[in-house]
Amino acid sequence: MQLGLSENLSSLVSRRFTAAKEAGHLIFSSTQLAIIQASGIPYQLRYCPSLAKKPIPASSSTSTEPGTAAEISDIDGKDQEQEQEKQKPSKPDPFTNPSEELLIAQIPASNPTHTLVLNKYPVIRNHFILATKEWRSQDHLLEKEDLSAAYACLKAWEDGNDQSQSQSRPKKRLFSFYNSGKESGASQPHRHLQFLPVEDMRVGGDVSGFWEPLIDGVPCSSSSTMTTTSTPSKTDFKYIPHIPFAHFALPLPPNPSAETLHSIYLSLYKAAVAVTKSVSSSTDQEENYDTTTIATEGPIAIGYNLAMTVSTMLICPRKSDRAVIPVAREVEGQGAETGVVSVNGTVLAGTLMVKAESEWDLLREDPQVLTDVLVTVGYPRQWSSL
Repeated sequence: MQLGLSENLSSLVSRRFTAAKEAGHLIFSSTQLAIIQASGIPYQLRYCPSLAKKPIPASSSTSTEPGTAAEISDIDGKDQEQEQEKQKPSKPDPFTNPSEELLIAQIPASNPTHTLVLNKYPVIRNHFILATKEWRSQDHLLEKEDLSAAYACLKAWEDGNDQSQSQSRPKKRLFSFYNSGKESGASQPHRHLQFLPVEDMRVGGDVSGFWEPLIDGVPCSSSSTMTTTSTPSKTDFKYIPHIPFAHFALPLPPNPSAETLHSIYLSLYKAAVAVTKSVSSSTDQEENYDTTTIATEGPIAIGYNLAMTVSTMLICPRKSDRAVIPVAREVEGQGAETGVVSVNGTVLAGTLMVKAESEWDLLREDPQVLTDVLVTVGYPRQWSSL
């Protein structure tokens, strides 16, 4: 997909973000930033007390639980449309008719299928969203057009790098993530993928510690051999060393087609579903699960986070959207949700945010608590290859 924009994507987003922020149309919350080590891996820990004032959205009630019709391979298209209609939110939808002040563009320019819109409550500058122009459920599987549009944004951002830029200066690039299902940390039912500029993620308090997006830890591969008809074997999947939760990654070839992106996505999704089924059936052989019974369209069978860069796609099946950490009794009065850490797809970038000072202090003092959080929200690592 070609975006068909009249200016570079990174400059367009930056310009629109600055204008919306200065006019008060978006509320930017600054954060304190620390780099902590958990299981030998650097994570960004962000502290944003102002967000504690925002109500925490209830978990999506539209998620499909494991073991339902989502495992049936063939779902009638008309039934899918009716199901999506049922899932339309009764509350205002920020993506169907986004405000002009937050709207970036509609893409592709010739015949728009998606909308680019600014996040109204960002904690990282230039955080923007890719939403379907027409209503699609966040709890349904992604379609070819969604992945093609997402990749086009990733590529366009990097294409905007100044060729004369100093080699010592980091290149501009995006981290994209998708939350699907009530366990994933999803908060809006209208389908949308999110984008964070890596260069803006580095801005904050403690910038002295080494940090790279977690997805960058996926072992390098010269190129993907995936085609629209190939199915990867267990040995084709890549894994990040030392991560305590189950996950699967595959490399992306240069300039992949929409069909190739979708094929890679479905392969990762099926592997993630197989892990959850193996755990629930108390077996240690996820490859014994018949992935041919897993639906490739329609409602999801599991909650998961998906992350993508121009070179890698990564999936993490989710068991819970939050974890409880042991904050001290004398500070529990900081808020009703103090000690409850919510986790979404930014975990695949190696970043986590807390809203209470007691949580901020505990995680910096005892990084093992972060490891415990990761174990709680995901499926155990032993169910995937080490």
